[in-house]
Amino acid sequence: MNPTYSIIVPLYNEEEVIQETYKRLTAVMEQADGPYELVFINDGSQDNTLPLAKDICAQDKRVRLLSFSRNFGHQIAITAGMEHARGQAVVVIDADLQDPPEVILQMIAKWKEGYGVVYGLRAQRKGETAFKKLTASVFYRFLRRMTEVDVPVDAGDFRLLDRKALDALLRLPERNRYVRGLVSWVGFKQTGVSYVREERFAGVTKYPLKKMLRFASDAIVSFSRKPLRWSAVMGGLTMAGGAGYLIALLIRGLTGGLIGGPAQWEPLLMLGIILFVLGVAMLLLGFVGAYIGRIYDEAKGRPLYILEEEIN
Repeated sequence: MNPTYSIIVPLYNEEEVIQETYKRLTAVMEQADGPYELVFINDGSQDNTLPLAKDICAQDKRVRLLSFSRNFGHQIAITAGMEHARGQAVVVIDADLQDPPEVILQMIAKWKEGYGVVYGLRAQRKGETAFKKLTASVFYRFLRRMTEVDVPVDAGDFRLLDRKALDALLRLPERNRYVRGLVSWVGFKQTGVSYVREERFAGVTKYPLKKMLRFASDAIVSFSRKPLRWSAVMGGLTMAGGAGYLIALLIRGLTGGLIGGPAQWEPLLMLGIILFVLGVAMLLLGFVGAYIGRIYDEAKGRPLYILEEEIN
């Protein structure tokens, strides 16, 4: 018999938390009103995460394990878990216990009210630096203005999806996946549940600044054409500025304004304008290149991930 609930837990070097994560999740799901499964996805961990996950699977047949052949990334791990989940309600939660498993019961209650998607809203973020909180706040609000779908502010991947919403999501073929944006795109009746995000139980964050910047870039390129529009606007403004400058030089030449002193500073001014125009051109090429890169990735048609092992 298929379970009512599937809990998807991506794992990457989580040896310090996996036992506590399993303990907390099972304690919560024992209170649910139906059978459940835990789906662990080992995303190429290099520590003892995989052996520990196997031990848990041997002790509890409700725990399933998907182990990648290498590290494919957090969003791909989530996608793999979704593809293998069998429940009618599927919950995505990270293993670090910053998102309290107890909130899942509140999400289930909302699901029973008829909501197809229930996402967690971070009302407070404990244990994070002021810089992390500031950049997260700026990112979510900037993304909301940039994209053409209504992505909830201060909501991560911690959420519940109804089977209908999940099946719709899995029909989307993108390889560069920004899951929370895709969930917003598919629609269905959605609502949020507020909670306090706790400090990480142990270990270190798997999203340093470099990964966060790449994550933001993926989100913008996946769900917005505004950078391309900005490219056209910036190109037009640069062209107009250059044309205006050439007209001004022509007028000064005809009126004799280029004789004497200006000859000393105008080459420097010209150099500055050339550098500015080249900078704008490179920026525009960067925007266009990001979109072309996405097309290239899609055209290759490679699988999202490769499973080395599957248990239970």
